[in-house]
Amino acid sequence: MSEETNNDQDFIAAPSPADAVVGKPPEKPKRARVEDAVDTEESPRESMERKRDYLEGFLQKKPENVPAGAPGGDLYEAVVAALKEIYDPEIPVNIYDLGLIYGVDVDDESDVTVTMTLTTPHCPVAETMPGEVELRAASVPGVRDAEVNLVWDPPWGPEKMTDEARLELGML
Repeated sequence: MSEETNNDQDFIAAPSPADAVVGKPPEKPKRARVEDAVDTEESPRESMERKRDYLEGFLQKKPENVPAGAPGGDLYEAVVAALKEIYDPEIPVNIYDLGLIYGVDVDDESDVTVTMTLTTPHCPVAETMPGEVELRAASVPGVRDAEVNLVWDPPWGPEKMTDEARLELGML
């Protein structure tokens, strides 16, 4: 091959590191500097905080056209709030978060039926707790009558507790 053929190449090979570069050496890329960052009018603290909680409005919105006795209804939620005021004497957690309340039913006549259990059949408050639950549920404004059904099946277990109760007891 002649030298003319070698000079008519369609590509240019990069020089080896040992070869001297003819002409101006390539510029090094600039290093990133704090001054070069995009200038915002917010302080770093403001930019780190959440601008808007998109779930806030969703979580605070009440369901529409829910009967008062249905879950999410005013009467149902008032009964649940009353039950959350009752604490197990041995465990510093309310009985609702503890998972002792299996169900709250409010019928069309505003009669409340609470289905609950206790941690064990030999619980020291086995005789008094159902009566207290019945009194608290019946004392909610709008409730005509309250009844408590004490059940043992399914048996209570720690898995029935809410995350808040587990956190309070140091189980999370």
